[in-house]
Amino acid sequence: MSLRKRIEKSEFLATVLAGIVGRYLAFCNRTTRWEVQGLDELRAALADGPVLLIMWHSRSVMGALHWPVGDGPLSSLYDKSPIGRVSGALQRRVGLQPIEMSRKLSNRAASRTVLKRVKEGVSIGMTGDGPLGPALEIKDAPIDWARTTGMPVFCYAFSTAKGRRLQSWDQMLVPRPFGQGAYVFRRFPEGVPRKMDAAALSDLRGRLREQMNETMAIADRLVGLPPGP
Repeated sequence: MSLRKRIEKSEFLATVLAGIVGRYLAFCNRTTRWEVQGLDELRAALADGPVLLIMWHSRSVMGALHWPVGDGPLSSLYDKSPIGRVSGALQRRVGLQPIEMSRKLSNRAASRTVLKRVKEGVSIGMTGDGPLGPALEIKDAPIDWARTTGMPVFCYAFSTAKGRRLQSWDQMLVPRPFGQGAYVFRRFPEGVPRKMDAAALSDLRGRLREQMNETMAIADRLVGLPPGP
């Protein structure tokens, strides 16, 4: 059996790998000189209730470590892919409350799980371009959850001057230790109405994608890098 299949089937193996990855990322987090923007605005919003946190998949690896756990719990969605299983185990390791989106569950059952968490005051985190891409393209799920829950939407991105890109569909950025880094939270400045026609929905998708890219570009600029995926 391939390693990929073993990870998909074994919570224990995913937890072991998450421990290794988690220790490495925590070391990078401690040894990086971080510049932070938008954290106070996020904390102020959390004082009023949960939020929807959206990030590009390529900039998601540090999100669990940068979330202010003391200001409110977060549940992130993950699937049974190897990266997804390790991500879920890593989120549990740092005190978050991940939700596995099983292919065996109907969309309605998965929705009930998420909505129950939101009613309990738990924020929801997710990647805007999903687990498989295309990269930097907003999927339906973030917009659907914003419409369903009415939660404020925040975008997140991190950047680091010392990092490497994985040979993955999204060129995922992974930090190296002892570098300069930045992470940014930015509130999407408008509410998301429950009912929209196709034109309004397309326009909203474009504006959200633009803010996601701007958030990523700000993080890159803070460490002296040109905008990247």
